[in-house]
Amino acid sequence: MADQFPNLAGVLTRPIRWQFIERQYDEMIKNTVAMKYGDATAESILKRFSSVNATHPTYKALIELGKVEKTIFLCDYLSSVELQQETREALNVVENWNGTNDFIFYGRQGKFQTNDPLEMEVSMLCLHLLQNCLMLVNTILLERTIEQHAMVDTLTDRDRQALTPLFYGHINPYGLFELNLKKASFLEVT
Repeated sequence: MADQFPNLAGVLTRPIRWQFIERQYDEMIKNTVAMKYGDATAESILKRFSSVNATHPTYKALIELGKVEKTIFLCDYLSSVELQQETREALNVVENWNGTNDFIFYGRQGKFQTNDPLEMEVSMLCLHLLQNCLMLVNTILLERTIEQHAMVDTLTDRDRQALTPLFYGHINPYGLFELNLKKASFLEVT
């Protein structure tokens, strides 16, 4: 069918090899149950099927099962405008989150400059703390703005869905920070 759909030629290269899945079904179930009950981690199972061992029959079967899932999703996606919109909206949220992370984690182009797992963990924990602080401050700012402008009753459900605490235009990640300890904080209850 690849010649009938030239734009899908890369996807329609060959049929799914169902016999791989059928032969390795029991092994795939064992691995799944082991992960579900915490007897094995996904990482430890994937290490068994690393690129060195790409010929392992269970690995091949899992690859085929992944192709089945991908094919089902693509069929649903191509036939459903609602799913396309939902997917696009979810991707926009993720891109917004990643953009905010890039802004916060701006030093060294947002990349880890070490292979030390402890230093990487500390960096990630600091990033999560900054993310949470930013969202807390922004949530308070949104609530105050909505209250001050009496917008609670005018916001539609669509407007509420579009509200996000992931904005950072008001943040200065570098430069001078002037503190006026005599002025009341905007976070204080009024």
